[in-house]
Amino acid sequence: MLQIYTGGGKGKTTAAIGIAIRMLGTGRKVYMMQFMKSLAYSEQKILQGFAPQLTLRTTGKPFFIAAEGMLSEEEKKAWGDEVVIFPPGEPPADYVAMVEAGLREAKEAIAGGDYGLVILDELNVSLFFGLAKRESAEDFIDSLPESTELVITGRNAPDWLIERADLVTEMKEIKHYYTKGVEARRGIEN
Repeated sequence: MLQIYTGGGKGKTTAAIGIAIRMLGTGRKVYMMQFMKSLAYSEQKILQGFAPQLTLRTTGKPFFIAAEGMLSEEEKKAWGDEVVIFPPGEPPADYVAMVEAGLREAKEAIAGGDYGLVILDELNVSLFFGLAKRESAEDFIDSLPESTELVITGRNAPDWLIERADLVTEMKEIKHYYTKGVEARRGIEN
């Protein structure tokens, strides 16, 4: 089955990690590729402790990105040098290469059929920004062994992927303390 966790609310990666724990509980292996993330999040430490039953890989995150017109002047000022703004449809080539290499690496890793679950964390966001190509994502999905469950997370899941999925959950933000200026908290958001 193909499961999608998308939407603007919190909990997409958290849901995927919960499924990973369940799969590990059955004795089957898990492969998790995190796109647009470096090894800077607290959950990654505990996930790495499940090796070799759980393989965690990241494509890294050299910088935050946004297409022109996505951020207000206030948001641009707040991000400062930590964001790269690119013309729509022209994402940074080095970032595209890194994400595409991550997809190829994940495809090679699953080829043997050893994994009961594969998680492509933040692939939806990579697709949204044009860092991952639809053809590459579809090729990955088509290559997945029949006995392997696939979970894809991230905001802005494309319509073609939602249509193809067996399960789609949209996380909807009703209220969030970020709006009051609360920063990401260790152990909760990172």
